[in-house]
Amino acid sequence: MGLNAGRLRHRVTIQAPTRTQDPETGAMTTTWTALATVAAAIEPLSVKDYIAAQTLKSKVAVRIVIRYRADLKHDMRLIGPDGTLYIPQGFLPDPNSGKEWLTIPCSVEA
Repeated sequence: MGLNAGRLRHRVTIQAPTRTQDPETGAMTTTWTALATVAAAIEPLSVKDYIAAQTLKSKVAVRIVIRYRADLKHDMRLIGPDGTLYIPQGFLPDPNSGKEWLTIPCSVEA
């Protein structure tokens, strides 16, 4: 069963951190660089999933589904179409080929 493209009705921006050191103070600063803007499905967790996540003390509130990308890393973040900041808690490949789509459970940064 493939990914229905009609589900991907949101646009999210994938951002990667760039860390630089201030030459005067030596302090590290992080700036965020847009890596790509992709079509995505942003889906809130069902009540059953939400209760299970709370039982595991997880902060996961939504799942985002995108087409497969091999360049995603654990320290990246996603910005939703309304400016909402999503913090990935992992990247789950599709169960068949593992290369068609990714489900990304995310916490929401307030």
